[in-house]
Amino acid sequence: MNRTKTFMASLLLAPLAAVAQGWPADYGGVMLQGFYWDSYVDTQWSNIEAQADELAEYFDLVWVPQSGNCNSQYNVMGYTPVYYYDQNSSFGTEAQLRSMIGALRSRNVGVIADVVINHRGSVGADGSWVDFPAETHGGVTYQMGLADICIDDDGGETAKRYAITGAKDTGDDWSGMRDLDHTSQNVQDNVIAYLRFLKDELGYAGFRYDMVKGYGAQYTGLYNSTVAPEYSVGEYWDGNVNLVRGWVDGTKVDGVPQSAAFDFPTRYAIRDACNGGDWSKLATPGLASYDDYRRYAVTFVENHDTQYRDASYPGDPVTAYVEAANAYILTMPGTPCVFLSHWKDHKRAIKQLVLARKLAGITNQSATRVVNYSSSLYAVEVTGGRSTLIGAFGTGRYSAPAGYSLVASGEGYSVFVADAVESPWVDIPSGQYENSVTVTLSALSADASARLVYTTDGTEPTASSASVADGGGITLSSSTTLKVGLLAGGEVRNVITRRYDIEFFEPHQATVYVKDPGWSALYMYAWANDGSGTELNGSWPGTQVTATCDINGQRWYYQPFYIYTSSYSFNVIFDMGSNADQTVDIGPISEDRYYEVSADKVNGKYTVTDVTSVVSGIGDAVADVQTVAGPVRVYAIGGQMVRELPEGTPVQAAMDGLPRGVYIIGGKKIVK
Repeated sequence: MNRTKTFMASLLLAPLAAVAQGWPADYGGVMLQGFYWDSYVDTQWSNIEAQADELAEYFDLVWVPQSGNCNSQYNVMGYTPVYYYDQNSSFGTEAQLRSMIGALRSRNVGVIADVVINHRGSVGADGSWVDFPAETHGGVTYQMGLADICIDDDGGETAKRYAITGAKDTGDDWSGMRDLDHTSQNVQDNVIAYLRFLKDELGYAGFRYDMVKGYGAQYTGLYNSTVAPEYSVGEYWDGNVNLVRGWVDGTKVDGVPQSAAFDFPTRYAIRDACNGGDWSKLATPGLASYDDYRRYAVTFVENHDTQYRDASYPGDPVTAYVEAANAYILTMPGTPCVFLSHWKDHKRAIKQLVLARKLAGITNQSATRVVNYSSSLYAVEVTGGRSTLIGAFGTGRYSAPAGYSLVASGEGYSVFVADAVESPWVDIPSGQYENSVTVTLSALSADASARLVYTTDGTEPTASSASVADGGGITLSSSTTLKVGLLAGGEVRNVITRRYDIEFFEPHQATVYVKDPGWSALYMYAWANDGSGTELNGSWPGTQVTATCDINGQRWYYQPFYIYTSSYSFNVIFDMGSNADQTVDIGPISEDRYYEVSADKVNGKYTVTDVTSVVSGIGDAVADVQTVAGPVRVYAIGGQMVRELPEGTPVQAAMDGLPRGVYIIGGKKIVK
C-alpha cells in the first residue's frame, strides 16, 4: 500500500451533509440509460455527443457506463473495474469522454457516472487476484491492498490464498472480483478521491451506484455527504418495496437520505401488468407509490441486466406493450429512466410522452389519484405544476372527462392533458422523416375562440401569421422549423417549436475503407445495427479483405455494403483473424467511411480514427452552395458520378432533372 496523504473524510462530512440531498425535490427531469449490454458502438462517447441536440430536447440526464480502463480486452461494459484515473475505455478516450460531457452540459443535460465500487479487479501483473494498481493523481498516490479486501470475500477462498486482513463484508458477497472492505479508511479515501475526480474534474453531474447490496448503505451516505453530487441513485435490486425503502433510509446523514434508488418494485409491477395482461397489477406498491419516498424513486421499464441478451442470458424483459410501459413511467411521479434500446426502437412515441409530461409539469413528487381500477384498464390522474394529466393503461376503453385533450396514444395506453394548460400541441415530434410529414395542430385551451398561428421559417408567429383551426393539418415536404402559438384575445402565447428534417433516401452502397495498417492479414467483421445482430460478412473473424485502391499514394483496403432503407446502418471490426488482435467496435455506418487504425490500444483493442472528412473532403449536407471551381461533377450519395458539366454551371442547374435526394458536388453534400 502506497499512500502519501489521507483525506480525513470524517472531518469533511459535517459541512457538506447539509448540502447533499440524494435527489432534487419536485424534479421534472427525465433520464436516459445511454447503453445496453454490449452497446460498444451506440455508446461510443463520440456517438452520444453527435446526438447532443436531439437528446437535450427530451432528456435532462444521461447515465453512461463506467468509463475507466478495465485492463482487459473483454471490458464487460465497465463492470470489471481496475483503474479509477485512466479514463480510456472501450467507449472512447478520456478526451472524447470530456468532450461528450461538456457538449451535454452546455445543453443543460447532466451526465451520470456508473460507479462500481463494490468490487475491483487486478492489474494482472503477477497473475494474482489482488494486485490493485497504484495510481498517482494530483500529486497523491492511491492504492488498495490486502487490508482493503473483505476477509470473507468469495466465501473465504481469497483468504485461503492471500493474507487478507480486511473486515467482514458489510453486504452480499460476489466472487467475480475482490469485494472491497468499506470499513477501511484507505478504501474510503480512495473512493472519495475517485468520486471527486468524476464530479469536479470530468464534470459528471452525479452517480449511479452499482450493486449497492454488496456493501452497507451507510457508505453511500458517507460518500455522497462528503462529495455532494446533485444526483445519486443506487441499484438495490429487489422487488420488496420495504427493503428498497430501507436502503434509502440507510443512506441518511443527519436524518436526510443521501441517494435515490431504482424502483425495482414498480418495474416488476409494470412487467406483470404488460406481460400478463392484468393492468390492475400497476396498483402494486412501489417506491414511487409512497408520498415520502417518490422523490427518491427512479422508475424504469428495462435495463442492461433485465433485457434479453441471448439464449444463455434470457433476462427478464417486458415483452408486450413496451410503449404502454414507457407511457406509465413517463406520466407518473418518480424520475423516469428510459432504456436506450426502447429509445431507439420507439423514439417517436417516447418523444411525445416526454413532451406531454413536461407540458403538464409532472415531477417526481406529483400527487396521484386512481380514477379507474380493473384488470382491463388502470387509469390515474396526476397533478402537475402546469396542468392535470390522466394516463390510462390497458385494453379497456377510457373516456376522459370534459376539458381534457388526447395528447399521446398507442397500443395499451392513452394520455390526456387538461385544456387549462393553455398551450398549442403538435401530434408528431421533432425528428427525421422520409420525403414528407403531415402534422396536426391542436389547441389545448379553455377558450373556445382560441386559434392556432404558425410559421415554418423559424420566426416567431404573430397574430397575422398563417393559422389553422383546432385539428388542422400541415404537410411539410422539406426540412422545416415549425413554430406554433395559441392566439387568444389578440395575444400569441406559449409558442412551441418542432424541427422536422426531411430526407430523400435512395438505396446505395456504403463502402468501408481502411488505410493499410501493415498487418499480415486484414479481416473485416460486420453486423447490422438494428438489434438483430445479423452478421454481414460471415461469422467471426469475418472475411479477409483483399480489394485495395490507391488514395494519395497510399494503399487502402475497402469493402462495399448495401444500404436498403434510411434507418439502416451497420457496424464493423477490423481484425487479424481468429484469436488475433482486433480493433474496437466501429459504427454506425450508412455512407462511405474512411478509417485509420492507431497503434494505441484501449482494453486490449486497437483504437480507430475516422478520417472521412480529411480523405474525401466531403462535409455535412448543405442547401445553399451556388457554384464550385472547375468542372461540375455530380455524384450520387453512394459515390457514382451521375453527370459532368462545364465549369461555371450553377450547382442548382446541375441538378435539374434529377430526383429529390442528396448529391455530392465539389466535395459537399447538396440537398435537392
